[in-house]
Amino acid sequence: MIGVVGGGIAGLTAAHRLQKQGYDVTVFEASEQVGGLAAVYETAGDPIEKFYHHLSKSEETIVELAEEIGLGEDIEWRIGKNAYYADGTVHPMDTPWQILAYPHLSLYDKFRLGMLVLGIDVRGGRPTRKTYEEFTDFDDVPIKQFLLEHTSKGVFQNFFLPLLEAKFGNRWEDVSAAWLLGRVQFRGERDILRGEILGYLDGGFGRLLDALVDSVGQENIQTGTRVTGLDVPDGAVETLTTQQKNSGETQHDVDDVVVAAMPNVLEQLTGYPCDIEFQGTICSVLSLSEPLTDTYWVNIADDAPFGALIEHTNFVPTERYGGEHLLYVARYIQDLDSELWNETDEAVEQRWLNGIEELFPEFNRDTVNWIQTARNPRTAPVYERGYLDMVVPYDLSEAVGDGLYYAGMASRAQYPERSLNGGIVAGYECAARIAE
Repeated sequence: MIGVVGGGIAGLTAAHRLQKQGYDVTVFEASEQVGGLAAVYETAGDPIEKFYHHLSKSEETIVELAEEIGLGEDIEWRIGKNAYYADGTVHPMDTPWQILAYPHLSLYDKFRLGMLVLGIDVRGGRPTRKTYEEFTDFDDVPIKQFLLEHTSKGVFQNFFLPLLEAKFGNRWEDVSAAWLLGRVQFRGERDILRGEILGYLDGGFGRLLDALVDSVGQENIQTGTRVTGLDVPDGAVETLTTQQKNSGETQHDVDDVVVAAMPNVLEQLTGYPCDIEFQGTICSVLSLSEPLTDTYWVNIADDAPFGALIEHTNFVPTERYGGEHLLYVARYIQDLDSELWNETDEAVEQRWLNGIEELFPEFNRDTVNWIQTARNPRTAPVYERGYLDMVVPYDLSEAVGDGLYYAGMASRAQYPERSLNGGIVAGYECAARIAE
C-alpha cells in the first residue's frame, strides 16, 4: 500500500495518478475536509473557495487534469481587471492607455516598467531579451537592488514597493529578484485591449476536488486522521502510524509514502529539516448586496489593514452565486505573535469594514449579507534569496529512506508562485518517481 499524507490538491492528485497505474493507495487527511487551501464556503449559488483562486495561461497541467477527469470544457478564460488604489482613487491598470494615464509614474518610469514586463533589458542602450531568459540566475540578487538597476527609482517606490509590502510585509527586502521575474513569466497572457486573461472552473475549484475524490474513492480517503509516525528502519519506509480523534493509534504497512503536506509535517515525521520560512494569511469573504468596485483585483497603495481587495464577482458573474456580490479581503501575516493574527474573527472583520469605509466613504455596511473568515499559518513561502537551494526534493530516498517522497508546498513545483497547478505538478512528480 502507498500512504499519502495530506488530502490537499497535491495528495489527491498523487493518489489519482498512482491508482490509475494500478497501485493500492490510501490518503490520510488530518482535518475533517479534504482540499486544504482550496476548501469552500456555500453561497446562494455555486460554492466559493475560502482563499481566492484563479488560473494563469501558463498553468497547463491543471487544464490537462481537468480534461482527463471530464471537466476540461468547464474551464473558462476571462478578463481579470486590475487596478491600483492610490490617493483616494482606483486607477485601472489593464490597457496601455490606462497605464499611461496613471499619475504616480513618469513617462520614463512607465517605459522602464513596460520593458521589464516584456522581458527586455534596455540598460546600456542595447535592448536584449537574453538577460531575463533564465530567471533563476537572479536567485541571489536582492529585489530592491534589481529593481533600481533594471527599472527606475520611481518604478520601485511608486509601483513595486507597495506590492512587495502587501505580499511580504517586513520581509520584502529578503525576497529575490528571481521570484519577481518568475512571477512576471508565470502570469501568462494579456489581451492588449482589455487586460489579463485568467481562468476559473465553472462551479468553482471544489468541483475539481470532488472529481479527484470520486476518482480516488471515498473509501480510500481517511479524513480526521492524523499521521503521527513514520517508521524507516534499515533505510526504507515500512510502517505509517495514524490516530483519529478519541481513538488509539493504528499502524499501516506501506511500500511507499508521499508526504503532501507542509515541511514542518515532514520534519516531525522524519527529522528532515527545511529552512524555507512561510507566512500566514487571514482571508475573509464578504457577501454584498451590491458591488464595491467594477474591478477584480485592486492593489492597495494607501495605508490600509489589508493588502488587496479581490472582488470575485467582477471576474465570475454574480448570477453564479444567486445574485450575491463576493469580495475577498486578505492580508499576509509574517508574525504569528502579531495583534492582528491573534484577534478574533469578529474583530478582524470589523477591522476590514473600517478599512473599506476609509477607502470608500460611500460604502454602506447595510449591504453586507454575511462574512466568513479563514486563516492559515502557512499559506505561502517567503521567496527569499537562495530559495532554490532550500526546496525539498521529490525523492527523499538518499536523505531519509527508500520509498519516501515529498509533494508539499516546499517543493520545486511551487516556485516562483504557489498555486493549484503547482500542487498537481508536485503530485505527478512523486507518482512518476514511484512508478519508475
